[in-house]
Amino acid sequence: MCGIVGYVGQKDCTKILLDSLSKLEYRGYDSAGVAVVQNGKLVTKKNKGRLSGLEEKMDKEGWLKGTCGIGHTRWATHGEPSDINSHPHGNANITIVHNGIIENYKKIKDFLESKGYEFASQTDTETVAKLLDYYYNGDPRETITRAISEIEGSYALGILFKDFPNEIFAVRKDSPLIVGVGDGESFIASDVPAIIKYTKNYYLLEENEIADLKADKITFCDIHGMSVQKELHTANWDMEAAEKGGYEHFMLKEIHEQPNAIKMTVSPRIVDGMPDFSESGISRELLNSFNRIFIVACGTAMYAGTVGKYVIERLARIPVTVDVASEFRYRNPILTDKDLVILVSQSGETADTLASLRLAKKIGATTMSIVNVKGSSIARESDYVIYSHAGPEISVASTKAYMVQISIFYLLAFELAYSNDIITKDECRRLVSVLQTVPDKIEEVLKDKDEVSHIASQLMSTENLFYIGRGLDYALSMEGSLKLKEISYIHSEAYAAGELKHGPISLINDDMPVIAVATQRELFDKTISNVKEVKARGAKVILVTHSSMSVDEEAVDFVIGLPTIDDMLMPMIAAVPLQLIAYYTSVLKGNDVDKPRNLAKSVTVE
Repeated sequence: MCGIVGYVGQKDCTKILLDSLSKLEYRGYDSAGVAVVQNGKLVTKKNKGRLSGLEEKMDKEGWLKGTCGIGHTRWATHGEPSDINSHPHGNANITIVHNGIIENYKKIKDFLESKGYEFASQTDTETVAKLLDYYYNGDPRETITRAISEIEGSYALGILFKDFPNEIFAVRKDSPLIVGVGDGESFIASDVPAIIKYTKNYYLLEENEIADLKADKITFCDIHGMSVQKELHTANWDMEAAEKGGYEHFMLKEIHEQPNAIKMTVSPRIVDGMPDFSESGISRELLNSFNRIFIVACGTAMYAGTVGKYVIERLARIPVTVDVASEFRYRNPILTDKDLVILVSQSGETADTLASLRLAKKIGATTMSIVNVKGSSIARESDYVIYSHAGPEISVASTKAYMVQISIFYLLAFELAYSNDIITKDECRRLVSVLQTVPDKIEEVLKDKDEVSHIASQLMSTENLFYIGRGLDYALSMEGSLKLKEISYIHSEAYAAGELKHGPISLINDDMPVIAVATQRELFDKTISNVKEVKARGAKVILVTHSSMSVDEEAVDFVIGLPTIDDMLMPMIAAVPLQLIAYYTSVLKGNDVDKPRNLAKSVTVE
């Protein structure tokens, strides 16, 4: 969602702030701004739209000059995107940038208005800036402590005080923020990519810790003013990993990175040919102790969980429920201490998923998370955490994070099935061995993209589209449909193929393409029967299946043949052409593939 950066050092900071913000554009935003201490004054420039618009504005009005400043990219929650609603917010004495949502901002605003404060924007953030001003007594830390004691909701705050021109203060709750350590310079940022060009060393700011950043010194304290000693982390990837690497878009680059991401995720968790989660503290005895499993996630992560449900239930015979996190947290779920709740999130900061985690822990269930970001909130608060090793994913539409999440679910399913004596050790080893062949199979698919690009050209003018499948193919179809919606803006729906005659088939006509996924051989004939039904009603049919399967040419218009492995693992292969269909359709329509409209990479608010 929103992005925060801050710099204090010896260099002119405006260019550094804008450059750092550009590395957070993948999070999604609608406006941008910076505040700099210039000649002892807090000076702000902000603008609706892209960072390039802010740069153009400063080209005309003059660039801010100073060595201490904060910056922000905003994704609107309170108030429409506009120059006035853009961050930073504040006055001549205190200026802030903020990620998150202040739930009681109206109450705070009413109080401050009764004290004579006037508000220019529609944002909840401005109330925090003015609350800080109200409590300011010359001591920034005490002021911050008093202000946050009255705030309800989530926040990551970067704060400038006019009286402390060479310092940045920061505090967070339920919204991520890191503190970077450079050579004679210090940084704050929402995420590591923002500062990786300047330093790989950073601290993770914990809940309601206050950071005081100077060029050559960083100190931390808690809300009681007690000093806090923190562990210094070092990023294990460089800026090149966040660049396009010769590909036209980050999404295409990340699709091609999937084979290596799977290897990086799976290989460390295989010992003597068997799944091994001991690095996460997960034993076979632990896995054998659960009666039920709940998988809770949002969007693509939820569809990865849906594949996990099918595989776990098929192999391990444990009942699995998949929940949308925003529904799980409000439906008063029935949980016991014999239940396992698996939270899935690429960022580890997804607001609804984090809230669901806290609810599950409160009720007494065991929690396990699958996340891509070390030290993220969900990772820190889970009883057990399994890190996916996808590396940075910049494109808003998730591909490799989805793929590694699925690979973890397969390994978990194998381990659960073996731990519960449903499959033998030999069968478990065989399945693990097949999983290890998936990266090579995906490489085969990626070598033949021209056919998929041609199919996309047939779809770019359509307004509506269906995906159909049965079993694991249906689970995959939901993710394929989501990808197409996200970046091509074509309305698409995924249906269990057996449901067509229960209503959806009434929508089939000559203008309705259907993408049918049929990789489960025991269900192949039934799916082809459904394919013939839609074909008879005028649909243009694209079939995704094993290259070895023969199909009546009159039943389909295009066939995407895939390399063959065990049917149970075919979703990992079949996901790739569905990703590519979405990608090429978006490209051909001239859309902004990596930054689709209205979407953000990390949804850190409800």
